[in-house]
Parts: sequence; C-alpha cells; structure tokens
Amino acid sequence: MEPDNTIKILLVDDEVKFLKAISDRLSLKGFTVTTAANGDDAILAAKKGGFDVAVVDLQMPGTDGAQVLKILKQNHRFIEIIMLTGHATVDSAVACTRLGAFKYLEKPYDFDKLVAALMEAYQARMKKKFESNQKRMDAIQKLSMHQSPLGLLKALARLDDDEK
Repeated sequence: MEPDNTIKILLVDDEVKFLKAISDRLSLKGFTVTTAANGDDAILAAKKGGFDVAVVDLQMPGTDGAQVLKILKQNHRFIEIIMLTGHATVDSAVACTRLGAFKYLEKPYDFDKLVAALMEAYQARMKKKFESNQKRMDAIQKLSMHQSPLGLLKALARLDDDEK
C-alpha cells in the first residue's frame, strides 16, 4: 500500500454551504479534507489526529474559533492553524496570533491565497517537526555516549515524558 502523502486539512466553519464548497475545491486540489461545523466537533476530530493544518472560522456559536485555536495548539504540537473570518478586527488578529495562529485571512477569501497559505503552513509544520526530531536525535546521541544500556533506557523514557 502506498503511503498517503497528501496534506491533511481540518476545515471548521458553522456555515455549512461554505464548508462544503471550500472542502470540495480543496479536495480537487489534492488535499485530504475533514470538515467540522462547530468548534466541539473540530476538537473531537483533531483528537483522532493526523491533521497538518486546520482552517478555522473565528465566529461560531458555542466554542468559537479562538477557543478551538487555543485547544488545538495545546494538544497538537505541530498543527498549524489558519484563521478565516468575515469579522476581522485588529484586536482579534492580534489575539489569534498570540494564541499561535499561523495566518489570519478575511472572508470573502481568495482561493489561491488560501491554497498558498495552506502550503506555507504545511512547510512550517514540517520544518518544526524536522527541527524537533533533530534535537531529539542529538539528545539521544549524547545520552548513548555516557550511559549503560539500562541508564540509556531510563534516560530515553524521561526524554519521552518531557515531550508529552
């Protein structure tokens, strides 16, 4: 079976027609898209894992986009999040950036700009993962030089605990 190399997108918006339209267009571009019509469903979908980038509407009833952003960033180390809103303000842009949003785009959106932002976010995610893996490998290499096999196993367990 071939490995799945498509970029996995979590698309979150309470406007169901908009959600379907953008999901279909992104799928045609080769992205793997999962949709959620509210914040709680987005958080549940993310728990199942594997998303590279989330595109999240800011204003939604219940759990809003800023809350979704905060929870996803806390629980998923490498996910990048693009906020997409029809109610853009400087304050909300600053707040979302502080919470870790990769980009903040306004509706009506330009599809090509969204695709470009998704590609940039994916590249940033992969760079973070690579750098994290590199640090981990360097730490393991240092540990292995100065440890007995049992000491190395204990040190690796501590390293795993630190990453959680």
